[in-house]
Amino acid sequence: MTLPHAICVFCGSRRGSDPTLAEVAADLGRTLAGNGITLVYGAGGVGLMDVVAQAALDAGGRVTGVMPRHLARKELLKEGLTELHIVDTMHDRKRVMFDLSGAFVALPGGIGTLEETVEILSWRQIGIHDKPIVLLNAGGAWDHFEALMRDRVTAGFCAPSDLELYEIVDRVDQLLAALDAARPPTIPSFTDWT
Repeated sequence: MTLPHAICVFCGSRRGSDPTLAEVAADLGRTLAGNGITLVYGAGGVGLMDVVAQAALDAGGRVTGVMPRHLARKELLKEGLTELHIVDTMHDRKRVMFDLSGAFVALPGGIGTLEETVEILSWRQIGIHDKPIVLLNAGGAWDHFEALMRDRVTAGFCAPSDLELYEIVDRVDQLLAALDAARPPTIPSFTDWT
């Protein structure tokens, strides 16, 4: 696979309690910019969202933000983005980010990050898209999610092939190789879902 022209990053609107996560987010922003990859994200000017976007901008990269109108208050909306889409709903936000991106990277975050990540995984699971998804497991942030997924396979609610829907990397310097090596997952037929 060739590297996508734009990557959507899901991440927290808070920085979290581990200060190294901001360093990881900044490294990700610089890495995308340095490789000519547009950052697509939720347009926030707070938390890890702000860190990744500012780092990409500072490195001369393109940053496209997508934010629902009801969240576009001055304290939440990041100023100075290369491109900004104001949309009506959260559903519109996710659809526009999907349409603009060739791959997805999930940094640590809260409920919104989890929801966006799981939705894009479910879309891949049922064949809506075949865009690579990488979980950036900085500080073990996705270890519990991976354990949950393996538990769902053991419990018979997920197919073993569902573990192919995403890649996990521990460091930003592993990200581009993981995207380049990404292969389509095995999608079981719906008759196997009983």
